[in-house]
Amino acid sequence: MTPHIDPITLEVIRNALSAAAEEMSLVVMRSARSPLLREAGDLSSAITDADGFLVAQGRDVPMHMGVMSFTVREFLKRVPKDRLAAGDVWLLNLPEVGGNHLPDVKAIRPVFIDGVIRGFAVSLAHWADTGGAVPGSYVPNATDAWAEGLRIPPLRVFTADGIDREKLDIILCNVRSPEERKGDILAQMAATRAADERLHQLFARHGTETTLAAIAAIHDRAEAQMRSAIRDIPNGVYRGEDWLDDDAGGGGPVGVRVKVTIAGDAAEFDFTGTDDAARGPLNTTPFITAASVFYVMKALFGPDIQPSGGCYRPMRVITRPGSLLEPGIERPVVGGNHETSQRIADAIFKAFEPVCAERLSAGGATTSGLLLFGGRRADGVWTTLYETHGGGEGARIDRDGADVIRVHMSNVMNTPAEVIEAEYPLRIDCQRLRQGSGGAGRHKGGMGTHREYRIMTDDMSVTSMFERRVIPPYGLRGGHDGQAFAVNVVRAQGTTETMTGKTNMRLNTDDVVVVQSCGGGGYGTPEEIDDPDRKGKSHET
Repeated sequence: MTPHIDPITLEVIRNALSAAAEEMSLVVMRSARSPLLREAGDLSSAITDADGFLVAQGRDVPMHMGVMSFTVREFLKRVPKDRLAAGDVWLLNLPEVGGNHLPDVKAIRPVFIDGVIRGFAVSLAHWADTGGAVPGSYVPNATDAWAEGLRIPPLRVFTADGIDREKLDIILCNVRSPEERKGDILAQMAATRAADERLHQLFARHGTETTLAAIAAIHDRAEAQMRSAIRDIPNGVYRGEDWLDDDAGGGGPVGVRVKVTIAGDAAEFDFTGTDDAARGPLNTTPFITAASVFYVMKALFGPDIQPSGGCYRPMRVITRPGSLLEPGIERPVVGGNHETSQRIADAIFKAFEPVCAERLSAGGATTSGLLLFGGRRADGVWTTLYETHGGGEGARIDRDGADVIRVHMSNVMNTPAEVIEAEYPLRIDCQRLRQGSGGAGRHKGGMGTHREYRIMTDDMSVTSMFERRVIPPYGLRGGHDGQAFAVNVVRAQGTTETMTGKTNMRLNTDDVVVVQSCGGGGYGTPEEIDDPDRKGKSHET
């Protein structure tokens, strides 16, 4: 039974924990070497209790945050608490250890208060390169996990005495741009140290008993909030599906299917009808599946729910071994992190359309829109630009979709053109809205972006990993689909080549990559614009 704690003290402690997590993210962004972290913010931070259950998180990337609800718990299955010491920082990136894909590396620090573990600080950062066959560690033709780069099991890289140089060297010798990776690793370590200091201050101010009571109350309140949200959904069975463009291995579209069962204050999400594992790197983990489930439930039914371990208590998530969402450790997963996670979310949104269409957006740019540029600068230094491209948001019942934005499971910014030109052998020739790309409707979808990259060196590697090229963002309630994603390469000689959604190409000086991201779907039929009886009125559900 949770000890009593007054609500004011609970809020003070809850907000202090959240502030500590947000400070971690700021530390990484202000001290990391790679523009991917300090400009685009492809990182997340979390604080867990002593058993690894999430208690606070930064305002970061939803797919990261959901995964980190499981990371420490899986870590502790491999590394028991009696092996941990104050000052430790462990690195890991294995998808099967509460993870998602290899580039998202987690730094875990146990926080000792008076000699006892009272929590963990976790810093997740997307490394711009983790080795592998292709710069940036996205290998579109990968058919197994070992092609995707360095696999790091739980590895103690820092102790109270400092850096374990031998272990760090193993990592740095297996990645491109080792000095940049070293800077990012040190930034993650510093972030966990900042959280350690804040937790010591928090326990000292409020006392161990009160602080632990507050952490238990955070879990219990989140559970109560989630149960309340579920009770507001009519009991029943709801089904939805969405599709990947292809399997990245020569096959056609791959389906994600969910059956949602609502019974009182509990919900079950059954994904066993999802297609088998993809041949290429679009598979993902049950942890990402659970993260997508939580995101949808919070976004639709409980925006005020405090993310914590308690949120998951009323929900059961079922995946099938051998499927796209539980493929086994030998399968490649790098693109599944941000592509398949979005298909999971869209499938659940579609399932709930009969009961809450007025809360939904039409289909949006639910893809990373990823291009990876790898090449050497004039001084010989290896550089890797990992750049995501936002697109149009889907329209809603009461408004048009926003232009050029990241929706749902992502929250990453673009890298400014000035930074790209200063740091990489690239030039941005054009950046503008992709006019007309949003789907028509009573409210129209948002527009995508048009961006042109001119290559300023020879033999540059360019890798794509994006969706919505074949299956565009969908319209809702009669709205039209948005325009699909498109990337073309205009060679210096004047010829044009189409770049598929999962491929690698070699480019040379003055080749130009033209990116046109997808537009959002429209909401409601276009005819309703001229129908005075329907203007401003909600659609029947």
